Amino acid sequence: MSIREVLGKGKHWFLKAVRPEPKPPRHPKLVQFLNRYALIFHFAASFFGYLLIEALSRHSFGAAVTFLDDHTKVFLYNTLLIFLSSLIVFLFRRRTFWRILVLTFWMLLGISNSILLANRVTPLTGPDLTALSEGASVVTKYLSGWEIGVIYALIIALVAGLIVLLCRSPRYQGKTHRIPVLIGIVLSCFGFWGLTRVMVNVRLLSAYFENIAYAYEDYGFPYCLTVTVLDTGISKPDNYSKTMVDQIIADEHDEEKTTSDTDNLPNIIIVQCETFFDPTRMKNLTFSEDPLPNWHKLEKEYTSGLYQVPVVGAGTVNTEFETLTGMSMRFFGAGEYPYKGILREETCESAATVLKNLGFSAHAVHDNEANFYSRRKVYADFGFDTFTSGEYMDTQNDVNENGWMRDENLITPINDALDSTSGKDFVFTVSVQPHGSYPSEHIIDNPEITVTGTDTDAENAAWEYYVNQLHEEDQFIADLIQDVENRGEPAVILFYGDHLPTMGLSDEDLNYGSIYQTNYLLWDNIGLKKESKDITAYQAAADLFDKLDIHDGVMFRYQQTMQNSESYTFDMQTLQYDILYGKRYVYNKTNPFKKSDLRLGVKPIVINGITKLANGTYYISGENFTQSCKVVIDGKLDNDTIYVNNQTLMVNDQDLNEDSMIKVAVQSNSSTHKVLSSTYAYKYSWFTG
Repeated sequence: MSIREVLGKGKHWFLKAVRPEPKPPRHPKLVQFLNRYALIFHFAASFFGYLLIEALSRHSFGAAVTFLDDHTKVFLYNTLLIFLSSLIVFLFRRRTFWRILVLTFWMLLGISNSILLANRVTPLTGPDLTALSEGASVVTKYLSGWEIGVIYALIIALVAGLIVLLCRSPRYQGKTHRIPVLIGIVLSCFGFWGLTRVMVNVRLLSAYFENIAYAYEDYGFPYCLTVTVLDTGISKPDNYSKTMVDQIIADEHDEEKTTSDTDNLPNIIIVQCETFFDPTRMKNLTFSEDPLPNWHKLEKEYTSGLYQVPVVGAGTVNTEFETLTGMSMRFFGAGEYPYKGILREETCESAATVLKNLGFSAHAVHDNEANFYSRRKVYADFGFDTFTSGEYMDTQNDVNENGWMRDENLITPINDALDSTSGKDFVFTVSVQPHGSYPSEHIIDNPEITVTGTDTDAENAAWEYYVNQLHEEDQFIADLIQDVENRGEPAVILFYGDHLPTMGLSDEDLNYGSIYQTNYLLWDNIGLKKESKDITAYQAAADLFDKLDIHDGVMFRYQQTMQNSESYTFDMQTLQYDILYGKRYVYNKTNPFKKSDLRLGVKPIVINGITKLANGTYYISGENFTQSCKVVIDGKLDNDTIYVNNQTLMVNDQDLNEDSMIKVAVQSNSSTHKVLSSTYAYKYSWFTG
C-alpha cells in the first residue's frame, strides 16, 4: 500500500470521526413537513417567545396579553424583529442548535430585564450590556448569596447544555442555498428598516424616549433595546457649519469673561446626593417626625427649589454629566450614558476645567468604587486633579443595612481635599447611602422615622428604610455645612438629588413637581441673595457661576445668556455636537483640554517600616492605609493582607529576605479587583539595616 493510500484512509477516518454519517430521521415525513413550512413555525415561535418576554418584563402574563390587545401592530412589529434575527439559522446545517441558541439569547435578555425591573425603574439598555463588570460589583446589593449561586449554576448548566446540543443536534440533509438565503436576509433587513421608518412616521413607534421606562411599556422590549444599542451620540444638526457655530457664539450677550484674579472667589463644593428628594412631597405618606429637619430649616434661609433631572430611579451619572458640563441629555440616544461612551474617548470642558483656569484645584470624592460608571477615567478627561473613591477611605466598614457606605464618611475626605492646597478648591462629591434596592421587610431595628400610608406593609417597609437613609443624609448635610463654616473660609455648597427612588412613582403620587424633579439647596457664607426657583441640572452650574460673576466655558456662558432665545434648544444641540462629535469650531478646530494626571486619593499612602513578629508574620507600618490596601511582595499581591488600622497592615506566611521588594497597592472594590495605584517599592533591608 502506498503512502498516499495510507494518508487517504487516515483522512477518511478523521473526517468520519469528526463528522459521522448522519442517521436517517425517525419520522421523515414530519421532518419534511417542518422543513417545508419552517418560516411559518419560526414566526409562531417568535410570537409566543416574545409574548413570554413581555410577560417577564411586565411581571405579569395578563399585562403582556393586554399589551398584545392594545398595541397589536407594535406587538407584531417586535415579533418580526425577533423573527428576523432567527433567519440566520438557515445558513447552517445544525438548525436545531441555532434555533435554540437564538431563542435562548432573547430569553436571557428578557430574564435580565425582568430582574433589573424588579430592582430599579430603568429597564435593560444597550449601555448595560457593555458594563457587565460594573453590574457585577453591585449585584450583591440586590441579590442574596444563594440567589447569585443559583444564577451561576443555571448559567453553567445552560452553557453545558448548549455544548452537548451542538455536538448531538441533527444536521439538515438538504441543500443549504446559503447565497439565496443571505440575499433574502439582507432584503428582509432593508424591508424591516423601511417598516420601522413608516411606523415612526405614523407615531406607532418613537425614536426619542422622553421617559425610557414608559417607552419600553409602549413600544416593546426588543425594539427599545435595539434602539438603545444602535442609537448613540448626538445627531448632526441640519446645516452644521463653522458659520452656524460662530453665529451662535456671537449671539451671546456681551458679558465680560472672568478675570484670573480669584482672591475674592469662595471654595466651591457641589454635593450630588444619591436618590435624594423631599419625601414630604408624597401625597399619601405619613411620617412619625420630620424626615428632613435640617433641610427644611435651610430652605427658609438659602436659595432652593426643584432640580430637573434626566432620569428616574437610576442613571446617576447622567444627572452628574449635565451638572458638570452644562449639556443636556435630551440630544443623546435613548438610554445612553456619555460616561460609558464618548467621554471614555474624548476630553471635555467641564466645571473643573473652567475653575482650574481661574486658579482653583479640582477634586472629586465618592464613597463607592473608583471604576463604577468609568468615573476614574472620565474625571481625568474632565480635568480633575484628584479623585478620592471609596477604596481610599478607611471607613469602608461603616455601612448601612444594605451595605452602602454612610455618607457621613464623606466629610473627612472633603476636608482633606480643602486642606490639600493653599488656594481655592472645587470639590465635586457624589454620595451613595440611600441607594437601592429597598427591602420589603422592616430591617432597621428601632428606626428613628416610621412611615405609613402605603397599600401594603412591604411598601411601608421599603419607604421606612429609604426615609431613614434620607434622615441620616439630612444630618450629613448639616454636619458638612458646620465643618465648612468652622474653617472660616468663604464657601458655597450646592446640594442636589440625582433622581427619585425606585418606587414605581408617577406624577400623580406627588403633591407638586414631577418625578423628574428632585430638590436642591445652595448654602453659602458670603451673603448671596436668597431665591426660590426651579432649575435644570444642565443650567445649575452656570447659575451658580453667574452668582459668583464667573462667565467662562462655552456651555456655561451659553446657559447664562441664551435661555430666552427662540432657538435655544436647537443651538444647544449644535454646540454639544460641535464639542463632542463635530469639528470643534468653538475651539478653532482644536481640543484645548488635556487629560489630567489624576491622582487617586488626596493623602499619599506611604510605608514607614516593616517589623517581623514571628515566623512568616510581618507588620507593615505607614500612613493612610485603608481596607482596600494589599501588600505586594516581589511583585506578587498578597490577597490575604490584614488591615489592622490606617497605620498598620499585617501579612502571614511570608519569608522576606534582605532583597525582598515591598510595596502597598490599593485594590479596586469592583468585581475585577484590579490594582488602582501603589506606593514606591521598598527593599526590606532598608528597614532592618
